[in-house]
Order: sequence, then C-alpha cells, then structure tokens
Amino acid sequence: MNFFDLFFPKKCCGCGKFGSYFCDSCIKNILQQDLVCPNCEKNSIGGKSHPLCQKRYGLDGLWSLGIYQAPLKKAIQKLKYKFVSDIAESLIDLMIEYWAKYTPQFIDEIKKDRGEGWIIVPVPLYVKRQKWRGFNQSALLGKILASKIGLEYTEALKRTKHTKPQVGLQGWERKKNIKNAFSFNSKFLNPNSNILLIDDVWTTGSTLKECCYILKRNGAKSVWAITLAR
Repeated sequence: MNFFDLFFPKKCCGCGKFGSYFCDSCIKNILQQDLVCPNCEKNSIGGKSHPLCQKRYGLDGLWSLGIYQAPLKKAIQKLKYKFVSDIAESLIDLMIEYWAKYTPQFIDEIKKDRGEGWIIVPVPLYVKRQKWRGFNQSALLGKILASKIGLEYTEALKRTKHTKPQVGLQGWERKKNIKNAFSFNSKFLNPNSNILLIDDVWTTGSTLKECCYILKRNGAKSVWAITLAR
C-alpha cells in the first residue's frame, strides 16, 4: 500500500466499499445501452454513423462506456469536481475491458489502420479554467488511453474563448455557446489522420461535433467521439 492509499483509501463509487473505485459487484451496474449514431442518436451497430446521416465535417462514430448514472456518474464527478485524478486510470481500464468484451471490432479497426495514423485528441479546456482545476480531465484520460493501447496522443485543438458551462443549457443553447470556441494547432496533426476525440460525457454532442468540424476542416480523415458516458 502506498502513502496515498494509506491516508486517502480508495472507495467504490457505487457501494462505498474500501479497496478500489469500482468493486466487482458495482462494475456490473454500469449500464451500456445500445450504441447510437452520433448524428441522429438512433441505434447503430458499433456506434457508426448511419450512411444517410454522414456529413462531410461530421462525426464518423460514437462510443461511450456507459449511461450517465451511478456508479459511473459519481466516478466522473469525482474526476471533474473533486479532482480525484487517479480515478482516471480505473475508468480507462474499464473502457478498454468493455471494448474487448462488447465491441472487439472497434479495437480490430484501430489495430488494422494503426499505420495510417490513429491519434488520440482531447477536447481542450479554456486556459483559465484549466489553471483553476489544475488539469484537463479529457487530456488526462487521453494520455492514459494512448499509453495503454499504443497510440499517439496530441493536443491538436485549442480553446480560444471562455464559454459558459454547458451544464443546464438546452440543445440549441449548447450549440450556440460552443460555436467558434476552438482553433486548430496545425503543427500537431498530420493530414488524413484518423482521430479518437475523447471527452468525459456526451449530452447533446455539441462540443464534440464542433471539435470534429474543426479537425475535419483541417484535413482529418475520420473522427470518432469517445466518451465515458452519455
């Protein structure tokens, strides 16, 4: 047991049992409903965009670990608002485990096209907000995921304006709020790259869709949204 585990022991986000952030029983309570198309949000095999829903600058797919409810919701809130950053590795381990169990074709697709440049890109925070929080949870998740599955990680996007928190805003308000909030760091991304765009939660998808638009306008070949919850 290390120093932090001794004085700040891990507790299950579901039942509160000491030892880990997710006990075996509570992991079973993470519900993953059918994956959906990111454009119409109707059921889609593997989370791919339906052929009729595909847009030139739109997302090519959406994969989420589970539904935004306990115990997953509590874990994400610990990461974002209580700054329990070491919970990120537990969440990524669960994500990879679920990929292997339920959507192995997704892992196969990444491995098959690895030579064509699959890159993990996080949704960025505004500079002042990141300084206040001390870290960007999406960047933290992205770095851990990249390390574990052997992909490149790069911060190809920059948040250029401060926006209201998306929490509490309606769909059209979210879209308006996030419009033109990002810019592209061209030195960090090669054209024709395949992108895994990572964030914590998908609600209406406004933020991820805006990020995808910027990436594709600057040459990204395909962009998948990857989130912990929706």
